[in-house]
Amino acid sequence: MAAVVGIRAWPRPVVLACATLLVAGCYYAAGRLGLSQQLIADGSVVTPIWPPTGLAVACLLLFGPWCVPGIALGALLVILSFGTIGAEGAGIVAGNTAAPVCAWLMLRAAGFRLSLSRLRDGLALVFLGALTAMLISSGTGVGMLVLSGELPTDHLGIVWLAWWVGDAMGVVLVTPLLLLLYRARLPPVSMRWAEAAGLTVVVCVLVPLIMYSSVSLLFLCFPILIWAALRFQLAGGIPCALFMSVTATVVARQEAGSFDGLTDMETMTRLHAFNGSLGLTALLLSAVISEQLNTRRSVERACVELVEALQHLNAGGSGTPGPPGGDAR
Repeated sequence: MAAVVGIRAWPRPVVLACATLLVAGCYYAAGRLGLSQQLIADGSVVTPIWPPTGLAVACLLLFGPWCVPGIALGALLVILSFGTIGAEGAGIVAGNTAAPVCAWLMLRAAGFRLSLSRLRDGLALVFLGALTAMLISSGTGVGMLVLSGELPTDHLGIVWLAWWVGDAMGVVLVTPLLLLLYRARLPPVSMRWAEAAGLTVVVCVLVPLIMYSSVSLLFLCFPILIWAALRFQLAGGIPCALFMSVTATVVARQEAGSFDGLTDMETMTRLHAFNGSLGLTALLLSAVISEQLNTRRSVERACVELVEALQHLNAGGSGTPGPPGGDAR
């Protein structure tokens, strides 16, 4: 009989420490990616999309509260990349940690499903996870900068709005994408692969042309986005919306295309409105279509089960013997 060699599992504290460092590293990388696409609005630096918030909410939804130390450490690393941390930096770290945690708690209380297969899931992610919870990070961050004297009070409103929208867009665009990738499975080869390839080509070719056009043609992105959401739901809508948002941000930073000749405030306002419209359209339309498809599948299954039950009853009834006795005549 062959000997069985036992493999000792790593101690739980070591696993938690490695997982914390992994989450912190991903948060820091996402933060550097977001900072690479900065805009200047009214003399202040803003980020139209802040990916770390979406990453943090997705980690909490998928793995639970043990991710909180990693989120806090990642936020601290991002702040340290600007220099030494002070009281305002500690407050920003606390706000950037508390906001995803509050988003996670509210989504759990609302019965949020990771599949985002219902309209109520999309609405909960937008209005609870993004718009409501991110008030904490934006309010705390801007408040700490004002108290420390690093932010003039006349810039308070615009910086808070940009901070809030950037954090919210991170949740709307990045969180669904990460949830989708976590449970992604390759579908069987079919004609939809050809349609998906055609959609990818259309998006990669037409979207940059639309963005860099000297005529404002941003509205032409929405038929493409609707096509992606209708045919592929989240798998098509969210990546398409994220690609359009990133492309629009790059064009806005270059002051080209639809953003040429605009002031800093006009550029930020148009970009935020465009990104927000993309995210809401992709997320909510995909959720509606998924819910309808699931309802149709449920009805079809119920019809099949009903037909099988009727066939079983008919088969049982045809074999029932007649009454005893012969002809009365």
